[in-house]
Amino acid sequence: MPFPATPALTTDCVVFDERGYVLLIRRGNEPFKGSYALPGGFVDVGERVEDGCRRELSEETGLHVGELRLIGVYSDPGRDPRGHTCSVAYLARVGRAEVTAGDDAAAAEWVADWRGEKLAFDHAQIIADAEKLLSRR
Repeated sequence: MPFPATPALTTDCVVFDERGYVLLIRRGNEPFKGSYALPGGFVDVGERVEDGCRRELSEETGLHVGELRLIGVYSDPGRDPRGHTCSVAYLARVGRAEVTAGDDAAAAEWVADWRGEKLAFDHAQIIADAEKLLSRR
């Protein structure tokens, strides 16, 4: 029996440094070209979601992380104008680290006031949920 048509599987990574800054990329492609977004992307066939998260983070920012903490699953059918995607979002913490844009990211930056920025997709909600998760520690 063939697999049914399903949403595309993606992953997003919220990374906070020791100052509380969040790592964001500037999207190099549509949709939301030029907007801030979380590092992330599509999970490859045969790849664990956690590994896809680390791979996308590395490709887009040059940053490598170990431990990932699950923030949640984001599956609103309207979250991506290209079509229905389902994102598994993770949280990582690092010390101060240099980042370099790569792959489809036009820039990678540590941002102090992410709330003052218009973020792509539902990424503002994902970061807010990550902050709530951290405050429960």
